[in-house]
Amino acid sequence: MTGDRLDLDQLTERAMRVHALYDELNQRERGRTWNREEFMLGFVGDVGDLAKLVMAQEGARHMPGGREALHHELADCLWSVLVLARLYDVDLDTEFRRTIGELDEAISARLADPPSSAP
Repeated sequence: MTGDRLDLDQLTERAMRVHALYDELNQRERGRTWNREEFMLGFVGDVGDLAKLVMAQEGARHMPGGREALHHELADCLWSVLVLARLYDVDLDTEFRRTIGELDEAISARLADPPSSAP
């Protein structure tokens, strides 16, 4: 891989290639692959690890690995999101743009309104 940045489709294709490799390895070593629910549970575990690493970065706990582990876990979580989107046939590009547009609009509208005075 060169230093060129990958777009979302390229990232997804790479993610799915690694997912297929994991399936092959799990089939060979355990005689089965993970279903979508098990994959999601693995992602939840990764999010938990990410939360601990963020807490460590903020000085709230000790976690080995430091910033490098945080980088790894963020990338690992992105990998899981890309795979889950493909497994559930979600067009992440379209949905991300739609969701961010809606959030931008809703938050901007609230910020445009004068703050209400709380009693």
